[in-house]
Amino acid sequence: MQDTSTAPEVRVCAATDLVNGGLGVKVPVADGAGRTTAFFVRYQDRVHGYLNRCAHVGVELDWEGSFFTRAGDLLMCARHGATYQPDTGLCVGGPCKNGRLTALSVQEREDGVYWQPAGKIRPLEDAA
Repeated sequence: MQDTSTAPEVRVCAATDLVNGGLGVKVPVADGAGRTTAFFVRYQDRVHGYLNRCAHVGVELDWEGSFFTRAGDLLMCARHGATYQPDTGLCVGGPCKNGRLTALSVQEREDGVYWQPAGKIRPLEDAA
């Protein structure tokens, strides 16, 4: 049976911290498979959040907070070169073709970017 409960929302960062195609913001989390991070990026003026696990092998995607290709149009796994659509998480190139990143519920408001944890993915301090 899947855990569908929700936790209080988490303020991730100021909205201005995320720039289209720029660096992402990472938050420590845990899910059913252990400790990892979640990441939040801005693409085409909208904020998106994902569990930081490549659909191919499960390693974290980024290299020092960088998730986007140099062109800023795709998310890319720094280890395998798999590429993902930033707005859907769909793998469009590489060994995980047609796989998908795990999307998170994100809202942007005037005072910041907020994540609404649900299911097994929790902020690390809530996951104990």
